Amino acid sequence: MHMSNKWLITAALAVGAMTAQTQVPLNSNSTMHITLPDDSPLSVLSADWRESTVTPRGSAMLLDLHTSLSFRNSSQRRVRGVTLLATAHEVAPGGKMSVSVPSLDIGPGEVFPVRLDVRLLRPATKGDGALVEITLDGVLFEDLSFYGANKLNSRRTMTMWELEARRDRKYLRGVYETAGLDALSRHMRDVQAKLSERPKVDVQMARRGGGRTTAQESERSVRFAFLDMPGEPVRATSGSATVSHSQARAPQIEVENVGNRPVRYLEIGWIMKDRSGEEFYAGAVPAELNLQPGQRGKVQHDSALTLSQRNGQPVPVAGMTGFVNHVEFADGSMWIPQKSSLVDDPRLKRVLNPSAEEQRLSDLYRRKGIHAVVDELRRHN
Repeated sequence: MHMSNKWLITAALAVGAMTAQTQVPLNSNSTMHITLPDDSPLSVLSADWRESTVTPRGSAMLLDLHTSLSFRNSSQRRVRGVTLLATAHEVAPGGKMSVSVPSLDIGPGEVFPVRLDVRLLRPATKGDGALVEITLDGVLFEDLSFYGANKLNSRRTMTMWELEARRDRKYLRGVYETAGLDALSRHMRDVQAKLSERPKVDVQMARRGGGRTTAQESERSVRFAFLDMPGEPVRATSGSATVSHSQARAPQIEVENVGNRPVRYLEIGWIMKDRSGEEFYAGAVPAELNLQPGQRGKVQHDSALTLSQRNGQPVPVAGMTGFVNHVEFADGSMWIPQKSSLVDDPRLKRVLNPSAEEQRLSDLYRRKGIHAVVDELRRHN
């Protein structure tokens, strides 16, 4: 299961310390609904909710959902990505959570699992009916066509993941064809080593107003440094955020459309630096905008980032770096950085996590060896 650290996709629900309450297993017959449209390209085969529980918590119920859903691809196209939406309450905080699965390759009639491990809050007085409803927000196919309600902008997100997967496979095929099996094996081992590293610093994001610094803590405006990405259609020219000790909030970044196509969406990657000089990828600052060729605009995000060690001790913020890592044009097509731009830059190579496709291929390497990876790269050529 892919977990993204980008702010716009989904965030973990912070529920605080639980009081001693009785956990009750959920009865799937009366409390869980999986609702798919009649023309859905997926059909549900099974769902086991026995590991899921509900815990009374004051005037609310805490729902811990743990299940593996089994779906069949009922369409005639290959499925590349799926996003599900779990809803316990439409408007209550913590009432919704999404689960996305990228880097799939599911042919017509094939069966595949989607693991669901989410925590939701629901008012105890909501009334009768299902405690949780699972719906389909979107399915992305091999030809980049899309099916679904797209309430979560999952079409954009999954299309970006699929473009990254194609880019990464092309890069890895190049590694194999120019440098051979040993070089490809080293890359797979590097991915595995990166995945096994425990993060030295936790990065938490909160909406502005939650997690604000106290009046006693001095605040200062810290300017961004920016990395130039080859071929970027939008350039970040200047920017800053308000920093107080271990927290940075309210980033504002000036951007310019240096290409010849209108832009409607972009993301700025955000790298944080502590006082020892170590850097950490904190996430992405997203922006919906209408930026014509040659036009300038401003990216603003009403959020706060806090750095802390694993033991909870705050990590002071000493600097910030940004880079353009995703652009969507007005016609729906997208730009992403070249893979070589990411692996050839020592800073980006050090701080960025392996992509979903690299994780999938490294797992294949672990289970079946390097020749299975080569076969997979050739199959998707």
